Amino acid sequence: MHTSESSSVGGGKGVGLGLALVSALAFGGSGVAAKPLIEAGLDPLDVVWLRVAGAALLMLPLAVRHRSLLRRRPALLAGFGLLGVAGVQAFYFASISRIPVGVALLVEYLAPALVLGWVRFVQQRPVTRAAALGVVLAVGGLACVVEVWTGLSFDAVGLLLALGAACCQVGYFVLSDQGSDSGDAPDPLGVIAYGLLVGTAVLTVVARPWSMDFSVLTQRADMDGTPVAAGLLLGWIVLVATVLAYVTGVVSVRRLSPAIAGVVACLEAVVATVLAWVLLGEHLSAPQIVGGAVVLLGAFIAQSSTPAKGSADPIATGGAEGLLAARKTAV
Repeated sequence: MHTSESSSVGGGKGVGLGLALVSALAFGGSGVAAKPLIEAGLDPLDVVWLRVAGAALLMLPLAVRHRSLLRRRPALLAGFGLLGVAGVQAFYFASISRIPVGVALLVEYLAPALVLGWVRFVQQRPVTRAAALGVVLAVGGLACVVEVWTGLSFDAVGLLLALGAACCQVGYFVLSDQGSDSGDAPDPLGVIAYGLLVGTAVLTVVARPWSMDFSVLTQRADMDGTPVAAGLLLGWIVLVATVLAYVTGVVSVRRLSPAIAGVVACLEAVVATVLAWVLLGEHLSAPQIVGGAVVLLGAFIAQSSTPAKGSADPIATGGAEGLLAARKTAV
């Protein structure tokens, strides 16, 4: 019996790891698919609206199933839609129109470090030494990624937009932490479904999709010299990089420990950077690659240095499902 139970647990973790890898691969390809659409003539906000609205439509059944969330956690749903969906994606897609996909995503990995800054200096609560080390590593690695010794050769506006995406993630982290000790944790798939609906409503006002040039979607976009159907790229962004990525990601987090989930989540940045290198020709220098690895190491240390709820130990960041819900809207 013991062997059978151990085998079942191991099998569950194996499935969870497989789903986590699928999620990382799916999420990592969103920026690579979005950038050619932006370069083909769509505004970054147009691409964001198409992604969010398409995904919201497909996940509408989940919203209906979890409609009690409207009564139980309206502030959380509004915050996730406004910050975790609309804010993060609008800033991220705007940033990749100006700087390489991999650099934009690595800048966003400052979010765990920024959360620690909020906890330490605004809430005036202690953080662990390991978490502080993670912050130092993340900031130092980012300095290598943007090659500060060259005087910030990247577009400064693009870097600020990527930082804006990270700040939106921090806003959602802080919001989701409010009332999280009540034991009435909402289903993350329900939160995602409603967040997409709220995000669609917000982005509709901002992006004004009725003025979008939809003819671009019937044409071909250029992917580093290779013509690709724009409709195919949009289909990937909506079906694979959003819906499939979210569902597999949430299910995997429930089967894995936070530490393992954090390691796999860091693969998203690696996948995005490699795909951008291969498919878009966005090559990174050796110092940037080393710096990117240090950023991911620092982000992982910062987000995995969290004690259990109710612990008297110093804290770091939110839980694994909260990290999934907020950060993965970016890629």
